[in-house]
Amino acid sequence: MARNLVASLPESAIRLNQDAHSWEEAVRIAGDALVASGATTPAYGQEMVDAVKTHGPYIVIVPHIALAHSRPGPSVLDDGLSWVSLKTPVEFGHPQNDPVRVVIGLASMNHDAHIATMAALAALLGDVQRREEILAVKSVGNLKTLLAAYA
Repeated sequence: MARNLVASLPESAIRLNQDAHSWEEAVRIAGDALVASGATTPAYGQEMVDAVKTHGPYIVIVPHIALAHSRPGPSVLDDGLSWVSLKTPVEFGHPQNDPVRVVIGLASMNHDAHIATMAALAALLGDVQRREEILAVKSVGNLKTLLAAYA
């Protein structure tokens, strides 16, 4: 992804303190936020859900955080991220990293952008202290500040 994490996450793609009663609903909220930002068509949200149904909860990449994504394809209009914090954590079925409190949606135009963004997010979320700060985010401004400090 040519843009950094902050530039890839417009305010229109951030949803804080959301109600979701299942992992599917949480992933759909992340998909809806990608649509709102102009990064994807509505079909992409279902593609993200289908990926979890097919491959399992591999998207729960670190404790309490899921990285929802699907393959680059016609439903991706631009590289982008969405960010969803949940009012109540939900179970994805991951043996170590459940329950999930934040779902990050990822849409990429091509494989290289997809891998580059996943690597940047993995580096960011691999830092335990930074991850705890991210899980505690209460405002869009606070989220942007944390991401900008990393970039």
